[in-house]
Amino acid sequence: MLNLLLRNFQKEGYSIKEASMRKLHYTFFIAAMALIGFYNHANAQQISVPDWEHPELTSLNTAKPHVTYVPYDNEAQALKNDPKASSAYLLLNGKWKFKLSDNYTQVPAGFYKPGFDASAWAMIDVPSTWEVQGYSYPIYTNISYEFYSKNPLPPHVPHDYNPVGTYLTNITVPESFKGKNVFIHFGAVKSFFYIWLNGKYIGFSKDAKTPAEFDLTPYLENGNNTLALEVFRWSDGSYLECQDMWRMSGINRDVFVYARPQTYVRDFFAKGNLKDNYTNGNLELDILMNKLASADAQKYKLQVNLYEKNNTTKPVSSETISLLAASGTDSLHYEKRIPQVKKWTAETPDLYILTLNLLDQNGKCIESLVNRIGFRTSEIKNGQLLINGVAVKLKGVNRHEFDPVKGHVISRELMLQDVQLMKQNNINAVRTCHYPNDPYWYELCDEYGLYVVDEANIESHGMGYDPDRTLGNNPVWKNAHIDRTRRMVERDKNHPSVIIWSLGNEAGDGCNFQATYTWIKSRDLSRPVQYERAGLAWNTDIYCPMYESVKGILEYASKKQDRPLIQCEYAHAMGNSTGNLIDYWNAIDSHDQLQGGFIWDWVDQGLQKFDSTGRRYWAYGGDCGPKDVPSDGNFCTNGLVFADRAAHPGLSEVKKVYQYVKFSADDLSKLTFTLTNKYAFIDLKNTRLKWEVTENGKVIAQGQASTENIAPGASRNYTFGWKATSSKPGKLYFLNVYLLTSDDRPLLGKDHILASEQFELPFSTRRNEIGTSTMPAVSATESGNTINIKGKTFAIVFDKATGTLASYTYLGQQLIEQGPLPNFRRAPLDNDVGSKMFVTCKPWYDASENRKIVSVTMDKSDPKTVKISALIALPDAKSEINTVYTITGNGDILVENNLKAGQNLPWIPRLGVNMRLIGSLKQVDWLGRGPFENYQDRKTAAFVGLYHSTTDLMYTPYVRPQENGYRTDVTWLSISDGKTVGIYFEGAPDLCFSALPYTYDDLKGFKHGGGKHGNLLQKQPFTDLNLDYMQCGVGGDDSWWSWPMEKYLIPAKDYSWSYRIRPYQFGKESPSKIWENKIIVK
Repeated sequence: MLNLLLRNFQKEGYSIKEASMRKLHYTFFIAAMALIGFYNHANAQQISVPDWEHPELTSLNTAKPHVTYVPYDNEAQALKNDPKASSAYLLLNGKWKFKLSDNYTQVPAGFYKPGFDASAWAMIDVPSTWEVQGYSYPIYTNISYEFYSKNPLPPHVPHDYNPVGTYLTNITVPESFKGKNVFIHFGAVKSFFYIWLNGKYIGFSKDAKTPAEFDLTPYLENGNNTLALEVFRWSDGSYLECQDMWRMSGINRDVFVYARPQTYVRDFFAKGNLKDNYTNGNLELDILMNKLASADAQKYKLQVNLYEKNNTTKPVSSETISLLAASGTDSLHYEKRIPQVKKWTAETPDLYILTLNLLDQNGKCIESLVNRIGFRTSEIKNGQLLINGVAVKLKGVNRHEFDPVKGHVISRELMLQDVQLMKQNNINAVRTCHYPNDPYWYELCDEYGLYVVDEANIESHGMGYDPDRTLGNNPVWKNAHIDRTRRMVERDKNHPSVIIWSLGNEAGDGCNFQATYTWIKSRDLSRPVQYERAGLAWNTDIYCPMYESVKGILEYASKKQDRPLIQCEYAHAMGNSTGNLIDYWNAIDSHDQLQGGFIWDWVDQGLQKFDSTGRRYWAYGGDCGPKDVPSDGNFCTNGLVFADRAAHPGLSEVKKVYQYVKFSADDLSKLTFTLTNKYAFIDLKNTRLKWEVTENGKVIAQGQASTENIAPGASRNYTFGWKATSSKPGKLYFLNVYLLTSDDRPLLGKDHILASEQFELPFSTRRNEIGTSTMPAVSATESGNTINIKGKTFAIVFDKATGTLASYTYLGQQLIEQGPLPNFRRAPLDNDVGSKMFVTCKPWYDASENRKIVSVTMDKSDPKTVKISALIALPDAKSEINTVYTITGNGDILVENNLKAGQNLPWIPRLGVNMRLIGSLKQVDWLGRGPFENYQDRKTAAFVGLYHSTTDLMYTPYVRPQENGYRTDVTWLSISDGKTVGIYFEGAPDLCFSALPYTYDDLKGFKHGGGKHGNLLQKQPFTDLNLDYMQCGVGGDDSWWSWPMEKYLIPAKDYSWSYRIRPYQFGKESPSKIWENKIIVK
C-alpha cells in the first residue's frame, strides 16, 4: 500500500525525494492512528485505493463526450472533410518512444518530466497493439478473465504482473493554435491510462473503446511539449471488458490535437426525423455551446446549412440563428421541415451534409463543423421493428475489430473491405460486438448502407449472471456502466446507420442495466434499446436471445408478442459450420415478428504467424505466452471469413439465404417460375434477369429478361421459350436464374450477382443400359488369402483378409493404394468437438477401425463377370455390412453395400467407404454440387454443375484441421492424373465425396478448444477418397452442445446403396460419355 502511495505522489508531479518524504510522513501517520485505534483495513482502503482499482472513478479531467467532428476553418473546407487540411487539427499518429514494465512499481521514475533521458527506449507505432509488436503476449479467453481467471476479485487486478506501457512524444503546437482552446483526443486506449504534459499531471481515463479527451490549454508551452502516457494493461475497467476476443493493450486508435476558439459548438444532436406518414423530413438540432456568456452571444451567430450529399453547391436549407437563446444555458434548439426528403435505409443510403458555421458580427466564419446525417426513423410498433414505417429483416453478422497482423488496430482499407464483402454477400446489418467501433466504421455504414446495433463496451461474463455476483446488479459499478453507455451514445448519436442501442453483452442483468436503459431513454427516444440478458424484462425493447433453435423461435412466434425477436447471436460459424441457415430463414420469412439475427461472427480472430519453414498459420488461444496462460483455444475463430478476409465456404450459403429476391417454380415443363422482390424499399430497376439451361452441366441455352417496375413485395411470372429436343441418353437438365446489377453499383460494380436459384427440369433422359454379355471375358483364381481377377486391360487383386481390393491396375498402371473400406466417421468439426459427437457416436467411430471378416465368397458362374461377397462384422456397433463386388470384363467394379444396423445405436456420422488412390491421381472433375464445399444442411448455394479442381485446392484450410472439402449430390466423379489414366465413379443414389491429400488421422488431431494447426499437416503421397452415400450435416446452432438438426442426421437403421468404379484412358474416354451408359448385371 505504501509503495502505491509513492507511485501516486510521483504521478501528482512530486519529485522522488518529495514523494519519499510524503510516504515517510504517511507511515508515521498510520502508526499513530493505529496506536489510538483509529486505523483499520477499511480506513486504509478508503485512503489508498488506486485509480485503476476504483470502479466508481471512470475518469479525471476528461472533456465531456460528444459527436465525432474536426473543426474546420471554413465551410468549403468542412465540405471536403479532410482533417489534414484544417489549421485546427494536428494528427499525432506515428513513432513514439515506448517502454514496457512488468508492473507499476517498475515504471521509470519521473519518465513524464521534460528532459528525462529516454534515448534507450524503443520506438513503437501509435496506434498499435503492443502485444503484437513484441511486448508481453496476447491472451485469448472467451468467458473467464485473463487474470484471476478462476477466482476474479473485482475491482482488484494483479500487482506483480500487470504490464504498464509508458509512452513519450513531443507536440509542437502550430501557430494557428495560439489563443485557442487546445484538446487532445485519444480514440481508444486499453485499459487505463494517466496523462501528463510537460511534467504536469492532467488526468486519467478508462473504457478501452471510446474516446478520451483532455483540455491541454493550461499546460501548453511554446515550442516543443512533452506528452507522456502511462497505460495499464489491466484495471478495474477490465472487469467490464471480458469479451470473447484477444485481450490486448495499447493505444489502439488515432491520437490528435485540435484547437477551438473561445466560443464554440461543443456538441450537437442532429435528429433526422420523418413526419407526415414518413414523407417529409424534420431536422431537429439540439446544440450545446461552451459556457456561452451573454456578451459572446451577441457577437456570434450560427449558420445551419443542409446539403444533399451529391450537391454541395446549393443547400436545401440554410438559416442563420442567434445565440442569445443559448446564453446562460449553453443550449440551443432548432427545427426545420424538409419537404419530400430523401430517406436513409440500408437499401437507399441517402445522406445529407449538415454544416454548423460559427459567424462573427461581420459574417466571417470563425469555425465550421460538418456531419453527414440521414432522415429515417427506427421504432417498435405493433411488436415489429420498423424503419421508416416499414418492417425490415435484419440479415446480420457480429463483427469484432480484428487485423491478423495489427491486432485491434484496424485500417480504413480493411474496414472498407469488410463493408464491401458484407454488401456483396447480402448482409444488411452489423452488431458492433461488443463495444463501439472505430468512428470511420460508422461513416462507411452510413455511406454504403448497413444497419448498426451499436453496443456499449460492457461485458463481465467472467463474473457469471447470479444477481448476487454479477456486476450488472452491483451498485458500486453503476457509474461505470452509465459512463460507458453515455460515451457511446454521445459519440454515435448522429449516425443514421445506428438503428438500435445495445446495453452490452453477457454481463448479467440488474439495477445497472435498468439505469443505463433509463438513461438512454432520457437522452434519445429515436431508437430502440436492446439487451440480451434482460430477456423479456422491461429494460429491452427487443427480445434478442442468442443461439435459440429454429424450434425455439417458432414457438415464440406462435402467438402475438409485444416485441420482435431478433437474435443478437445465432448460427455459430466456428470452423466448418453454418449449417441449416436455410431452416432459420424459412422460419423467419414465414413470421412477421421474427425479424432476423446476427451470425456469430464475421472474421476469424487468428493472429498471423509463420513456422520455421515459412508456412503461415493462424495462432489462437494458448499459442502465445507461457504454457499456463489462460486460454480457450481456437474458440476465437468463428468467422464467415478467414483472418485475411478470404471467404469460408459458408459465406456463399449466407449470401444465398440472405438474398432479397426469391424464385419459386410454377410449371418447370414450360420453364415458368415466379420472381418475388423481398427488398423493403427498392424496386428492381438497374438489374437484369439472366437465365440458362444446362445439359449435364454445360450451358446449351440462355437469355435475359427485364425486371423493371417490380416494386418491393411484388412478384412477376416468367416463362422462357425453350424446350428440350435432345433424345440423347443420360441427359440431366437444370434451369439456373440470376439477378445481376446492370449499373456500376458502389462496392458491387456491374454484373454482380445479387440473387440466384436453380431448378431441376423434368426433361432428363434415360441412360443406355449395357449388359455384360458383349463384354470381354474375365478370369479369376484364388491363392491363399487373395483372389486374382484379370481382364484384357486390367488386373485386380482382392484381399480376403481385409475384405477389399489390394491392387487395381489399368493398362499396367496401379490406381489404388487401398481399396474401399466401410467408413462411418469424420474428422471432428469444431461443432462436433463441442457436442462430443465422437463420444456419442463412438460405436460408429470404432466400427470404422475394428472390422471382422466373417466370410468372403466368389461366384464365377458367369464368364463375363466375377462376383465377390464380403460379409464384415462391426462388433463395436453390433452391426454388419455385406459388400458385393461385381467385376466386369471392361474393368468396371459394381459395388453394392447392405448395412444391417444393430439395436439402440446412436446416429451415424457418415455412411460410405474410404479408399486411397495413387498420388498422381489429383485432377478432380465432377457433375454435382459445387464449385465450393457443401454439405446436406449447407448446399442451397452450391448449384449442380460440371466442375474441375485438384485435391490440393479441394482442401479448405480451417484454422484447426477438421472434416472439409465435401461435395454432395454428385452424379459422377472422375479423379485422374490429367495425362494418361483416371478412375470414374457414379452412385445409386447420387454420391457425396471428398478427395484430399490428408487422411482422417491427419485431420482428427483435436482437443476441446484447440488442436493442431494446418501448417503441421504433411501431404500424403496418395489421394484420400471418401465415397459416401451420405454424411450428417455440419450443424451451426452453436458449437458447444447442439447436434445438427434431426432431419440432417443419419438414423441408425438398415441401408442399401451402390456405386460403380471404372478405370479409363485419359483423353480417349470422357467421364460424361461413360455416364451415358449404365451397366446392367443379371
